[in-house]
Amino acid sequence: MENRGALAPESWWDARLSRLGVRGPFAHDLVLAVTVTVLMVLAAVGTFVAASADEPDARAALPSVVVVVAVQCLALTLRRVHLGICVVLTVTAQVALIALVPDVNVRTVAPFVVGATIGSTRPPARALRLAAAVALTEAAAASVVALARGAGADVVLQHCGSALIVWGASVLLGIYVATRRDHLRLLQERAEQLERERDARVRSAVADERARLARELHDVAAHHLSGMVVQAAAVERLVGRDPEAARAGALWLRDQGRETLDSLRQVVGLLRRDETPDGTAPVPGLAALESLVRGARELGDTVELSQVGTGSPLPPLADVSAYRVVQQSLTNARQHAPGAPVRVRVVHTPGEVVLEVTNGPDGRAAGPAGGGRGGAGLAVMRERAALVGGTLDAGPTHDGGWCVRLHVPVDDDRTVGA
Repeated sequence: MENRGALAPESWWDARLSRLGVRGPFAHDLVLAVTVTVLMVLAAVGTFVAASADEPDARAALPSVVVVVAVQCLALTLRRVHLGICVVLTVTAQVALIALVPDVNVRTVAPFVVGATIGSTRPPARALRLAAAVALTEAAAASVVALARGAGADVVLQHCGSALIVWGASVLLGIYVATRRDHLRLLQERAEQLERERDARVRSAVADERARLARELHDVAAHHLSGMVVQAAAVERLVGRDPEAARAGALWLRDQGRETLDSLRQVVGLLRRDETPDGTAPVPGLAALESLVRGARELGDTVELSQVGTGSPLPPLADVSAYRVVQQSLTNARQHAPGAPVRVRVVHTPGEVVLEVTNGPDGRAAGPAGGGRGGAGLAVMRERAALVGGTLDAGPTHDGGWCVRLHVPVDDDRTVGA
């Protein structure tokens, strides 16, 4: 958001002087003061030369007026380093001009610049009080000097009104500039904050998508590949003893490899959000548990499936998460307790679906089976449960086996409506 140059008038001036090698507030104001001095001196000379025909005394006062105008304009050098001294010099010089030529209202741009500086660098209430004090001080001093020089009441009123108008208008202008500058700065900060929030959302979305990809690939690859490893070990033992059985096992490995590739294509298509129907778009859910259990039985696992009750179908994300939890639980049972019977139980109740996968102890070793488990598979299952607002409990059973229990909340009204 490129609006820095519009924050304040001095920003435009400072930026261009900095490009020329002039840096720092004092140096910038010095260039400004010299420029204003040259212009105001030329304007004063032209004014007094034009007025010399009607006012013979004007030409005689010209050298002194030029000096005072130069001093007043050069006081701008201090407007950002010593504002108080700058104000005193500006008011003193103005009173001196009135003393030199009371009948001619000589005004330079210096008081306007100083007043605008007060309004843009001080809080509004304080700036207004300071402007009122300066204007009244100048008006009072101008009245005394003008009356002392024999000026009439109209001239005195003219100088007083000029002082009040100049300082009041310039300070109000400075307050407006400061308010606009602050508003633009807030807009810029807000835009930067929105950009940071957008970047954070993008990073969060990328992290979520990576976690989702990791979960899907872990579940699909671990399930299929664990079965292939078990079958490959069986084929290795049968090669010399039963070639026909070994050949059948090799054919099963080939078919399982194709199924694994199809599952991976399905995951990749899901993650790419490919809208083109290719026959693999539907994601598995609780309705596919029988097929999952049948595949586990073909590997030699003893798996029992039971479903209690009927309820509203789960939302798609909860449905596939429940399926993946069962899939991962069967994989863990095959790896950590091979040969142990596994019981899969799905209970539908109003407002909740409870899924439980329990396997017996590993017959190869005494003691609890898998009591120390808790690797990537369990972590992935907990992530899936958290995504759908459910809870997952996993731990050893009293007989040395292992149990995974998933609770998934179901809003029946919303599900039916969907």
